[in-house]
Amino acid sequence: MLNKRLRELRKGTGLNQEEISKRFGVARTTYAMYEQGQRTPDYETLQKMADYFEVTTDYLLGRSDKPSYTAAEEKSEEDKELEKLLDDPNFSIAFKEFSESPEENREKALEFLRYLNSQKKKDQE
Repeated sequence: MLNKRLRELRKGTGLNQEEISKRFGVARTTYAMYEQGQRTPDYETLQKMADYFEVTTDYLLGRSDKPSYTAAEEKSEEDKELEKLLDDPNFSIAFKEFSESPEENREKALEFLRYLNSQKKKDQE
C-alpha cells in the first residue's frame, strides 16, 4: 500500500523520483525501491514524507483511507496535557528515577500521586 500511495502522491506533485528523493534526503534508487515495494523507509523518512505530502503516516501505510485528520479527530484536552507533560524535562527525570526504583517505592509514589489528584479534584468542586 505504501508504494502505491507514494507513487500517487509524487505524481500529484509533478515531481520525478530524482527531485522527490532529494526532498527526503535519500538516493533516487532508494526512493524508487519505496515505490516498487522493495524497501520501506525508516520512521524519520516516513514522517518527512507525511509532512511533505500533508498526509498522516497512517494514510501512507494504508492503515487509514483518510489522507489527513479532520477537525473532529483533533487531539483531546487530555492528549494535549499529556504532550505537555512528556515535553517537560522534569517529568523525564522523574520518570527515569521512578522506573528505576524498587517496586514498593513505585507503589507508594503512585498512591501519593492518586492522593494529590483526588485533592485537586476536590479543590475544583
